[in-house]
Amino acid sequence: MKIQSPSDFGKVLKNGAFAWPGGYPLFFICDDGAPLSFKYAQANAKLICQAIRDKDRGGWRVVASDINWEDADLYCEGGAKIESAYN
Repeated sequence: MKIQSPSDFGKVLKNGAFAWPGGYPLFFICDDGAPLSFKYAQANAKLICQAIRDKDRGGWRVVASDINWEDADLYCEGGAKIESAYN
């Protein structure tokens, strides 16, 4: 899902860490391509919302949420492994 506003980001957070239907694990993508785990994004929601609102390019601006289908080696910028749907 494309994220263009703090409201868009908030909707994804509100809906939870798993896509429906299917229950696939979600993660976030920053404007610089960095992946963020759902949990890490929740913990840093205030910084992320400010960056989205201000169109800040300092590293916190989330531009999308997605499903990690098969990348077993995908890690969050915070250091945690991001769960994949099939591995």
